Amino acid sequence: MMQNLKFPNNFLWGGATAAFQIEGAWNEGGKGVTTLDMLDHGGRNIKKNVLNEIPKFSLYHTAIDFYHTYPDDIKLLSELGVKALRISISWARIFPNGDDSEPNETGLAFYDKVLDELLKYNIQPVVTINHFDLPINLSIKYGGWKNKKLINLYRKYAQTIFLRYRNKVKYWLTFNEINISLKSPYIGAGVLLNENDDKEKVIFQALHNQFVASAFAVADGHKINPDFKIGMMLAGQITYPYSANPDDSLKAYQEDELSFLCSDVQVKGKYPKWVLNYWEKNNIHIDTTADELKIIADNKVDFIGISYYSSKCTSVDDKLKKEYVKGNIFDTLKNPYLKQTEWGWQEDPVGLRLLLNRLWNRYNLPIFIVENGLGAKDTVTSSNKINDQYRIEYLNQHINAVAQAINDGIEIIGYLIWGIIDLVSASEGQMSKRYGVIYVDIDDNGCGSGKRLKKESFYWFKKTIENNGN
Repeated sequence: MMQNLKFPNNFLWGGATAAFQIEGAWNEGGKGVTTLDMLDHGGRNIKKNVLNEIPKFSLYHTAIDFYHTYPDDIKLLSELGVKALRISISWARIFPNGDDSEPNETGLAFYDKVLDELLKYNIQPVVTINHFDLPINLSIKYGGWKNKKLINLYRKYAQTIFLRYRNKVKYWLTFNEINISLKSPYIGAGVLLNENDDKEKVIFQALHNQFVASAFAVADGHKINPDFKIGMMLAGQITYPYSANPDDSLKAYQEDELSFLCSDVQVKGKYPKWVLNYWEKNNIHIDTTADELKIIADNKVDFIGISYYSSKCTSVDDKLKKEYVKGNIFDTLKNPYLKQTEWGWQEDPVGLRLLLNRLWNRYNLPIFIVENGLGAKDTVTSSNKINDQYRIEYLNQHINAVAQAINDGIEIIGYLIWGIIDLVSASEGQMSKRYGVIYVDIDDNGCGSGKRLKKESFYWFKKTIENNGN
C-alpha cells in the first residue's frame, strides 16, 4: 500500500455475519420459524404452496452453531484484533411469530450475552435489525412487507431491542441490502408473488413500507438514545456499459439509479422525480399517505452502509443475453477486463472506489463498508494449514481501494470482512463457498467437527489491523 494513504485512527476494522448464516439452533430458545428456514438444502428453492412444510434439512438450521459456540468464537476474534463485529438479531428469536404481544425473554437474553461478550473484548457491535430472516408467520398471515401492518410490527420489534441494548450498541442498520427486494422479493421482503400479481407494484409497495418502518426506527432510536448511529444499507454495485454505445451507457446509468432509489429515499427523505414519473406512466399506484411521506422526510439515516463484492456490466444488445452470469444476486455480463471468481463474481477493487465516490458526492454522508469479501473453496493441509493467498490478494486490493477513497476525501467509518468466520453462503446455501479468515470444519451436508482453524488470511488481517491498514 502507498505510504501516503492513511486510515483514520478511529477506523473500525472488523467482520460481518448474519444470524441465519451462523447461529444454527433454528428451533431452540423459543425461536420461531423464518422465511429462510423454509429454503431447501442449497438455500434457493421455496415450497411455495406448502409454506408450512419445513424442509427436512437445511444448512441454515444448523449453520456453524454460533448460538452455542459464541464465547469461543468471539475470543478468537479478539485474538484477531477486530475493532467491530456486525451481527444481526433474528426477529423470530425476539417475537417468534412477528406479531406476538410480548417478546421472548430467552431470545433477548441470548443477545445480551453475545453483546456482553463482544464488549468484554472491546469489540464494537454493529447490529442489523432485520437481515432477510422475516418470521414466516408474517409472510403467511400478512403477505410480507407488501402489507402495511408490518410497519408497526417492525416498529415494536425495533423499539424492544433499542430499549434492551441501548447501552450496548451504537451502530444500527435498519435492513440488510434493502435493494435486494427489487430482484428477490421473497428474500428481501418476505413476499411470495402470485401469477396474477403486478410484480412491480408489489415490490415498490413492499419497499415503501420498509422505508416507512426504517424512518420510524430512526425516530424511535434517536429518542431512546441520541447517541445511536442508525444507517441504511445497500447491496453496493456499480454498472459499466459493455460498449461505447450511448444506449449501453444509458442502461448502465438507469440500473444504478434504480439501486440508488433506496438510498435516495432514506438519505434525502423523498422519492426521486424519475420514479414518480415512472409510476405515473406505467399506471403503478403505490399506497402512500402524507403522514408516511412526512415520517420519511423527517427521519433521515445517519450513515450509509454498503456491501460490495463485484461490479456489473450491461448492454442493450439482445445477442449478448446468453452471456449473462450471476454477480451476487444481480445478473451481469462478463467484463473482459476483470477476473472472475469460481461463482462468476467479477473482482473489481476500482469499482469499490468508484462506488464510494459516487455515494459520497451524491449524499455527503459517512459510509460504512459493512460487507466485503471473497467466496472461495479452501483446502486444509494434513498439518491443518489453509493457504488462502487468493483471499489475501482480494482483500488487500479492496482495502487499498478504500484507502484511495479516503485519500479522495471520503469519510469512511470502517471496513468489515464479510463472513469473518466461515458461514453458510446466502447466495448458494453452501459451506464450501467460504469467506472467512477463520475456517469452520463443516461441509455442505452439515457434517464435520465444527473445529475452528486460522487461515493464512487470519494472520495477514491481524497485521493489517495492528498497522491500521498502512
